[in-house]
Parts: sequence; structure tokens; C-alpha cells
Amino acid sequence: MSSINSGHVPSPNATCDHGDLSAVVVAGRSRHCLISSLGMLVRGALFFLLITASPVSAGEVRVVVDTESDTLQVLRGDKVIRTYENIAIGRYGKTYFKVRGDNKTPLGKFRIGWTNKKTRYYRFLGLTYPDLPAADRALVDERIDEAQWQSIRRASEAGTVPSQNTPLGGMIGIHGIGTGDRDVHDKFNWTNGCVALTNEEIDELLQWVKIGTLVEIR
Repeated sequence: MSSINSGHVPSPNATCDHGDLSAVVVAGRSRHCLISSLGMLVRGALFFLLITASPVSAGEVRVVVDTESDTLQVLRGDKVIRTYENIAIGRYGKTYFKVRGDNKTPLGKFRIGWTNKKTRYYRFLGLTYPDLPAADRALVDERIDEAQWQSIRRASEAGTVPSQNTPLGGMIGIHGIGTGDRDVHDKFNWTNGCVALTNEEIDELLQWVKIGTLVEIR
């Protein structure tokens, strides 16, 4: 995938996930509907395996965020171009089961879906979260309903930005600190779920990445 189509691209002022702690729970699903949901989930998972099976080409730039070492690496193929240390993530850590307003950074493989160069966080690179694996897990856990799962699946298949307004949250990206306190950034994980670099670092990062660049958060 070399580019991301328009889809649900947020407004120019959109940045991080600023939802509340509530999450929609769909209850009382019939056995028939549950079987139907699992069938669609399997088809979606098979599609995801197909589109992620191809290795990254030798010349393709990708980004790897390591939440254990607090680093962000830029790679071309398997060669590390640049490593940024002491990055910040969500104030409550990371998760494969993100919900709106939990202040956690989602784990997974995403693409840069849109950019915003004039935000409160200086620069913002929006990611295509929630992705299909996150939606699959949420459907099984009944954190989203079938219509929401289908919407995310369609966006994944079309290469567009998924809805940013589901119970899984949205507006997740890589950004700077704006006019924030550099000392706080250096000492704490402070974001609402995004990955933060300094303003100088994200300016440098922009020379290598673009819409469509693969970003793995692990």
C-alpha cells in the first residue's frame, strides 16, 4: 500500500484521542448473530493475512516504535536509518485492547493516513487506527457491534482511514510537544495514546515518512 485514500480523514485541527472513559458494550446478541459475526471475523482475518503477508521491500521506509525501550526507529528495509530515544507514549501504557479515552497507546501495524502541520502538538502524523485486527478483537469482546466492525473492515480493504469515532477511539498518531514542557516530555509518558517526539525530532522524521508509510507499534 503506497497511499491512503481519503476515507474518514479527520478535520485539519484533529490530533489525539480526547474521548471519555466510556465504551459501548453491545449485549444480548443471539446465537445466530454471534455465529454470523464469527464468520465475518474469519473472512476479515483472512483478508488481513493476505495484505500483510508480503514482506517490506528493500527500499521501503518503515517506522518501528518500541514501547519497552521507549524508542522510535526509522528503517529502510532492515537497515536502521535513525533511532529516536526517550519518546513518550500514553500515560497509562500500551494495549492491544484500546477503548476510547483510556489514555493507552494501541499496539499493532498501521499506516500514516493523514498529516497536519499546524496543531497544538506542532506536527501530527495520523495513523490508520483502529485497524482490522483491533476491530476483530473488539467484535469478539462485544466492544463494537457488527456495523462498526464492517465499517472498519471496509476501510481496511479500501486503504482508507477508518472511522475515528467508534468505542475503540481514534485520532492516534505521532506528534511533537508543541509549546509543552520539554522536561515533562523527557521524564514521563504523558500523551492520550499517541507517540510523542520533540518538535525538532518530528521535523527530522518528516524527511523520511509520508502518507502510506508503515508504522509498527510494539
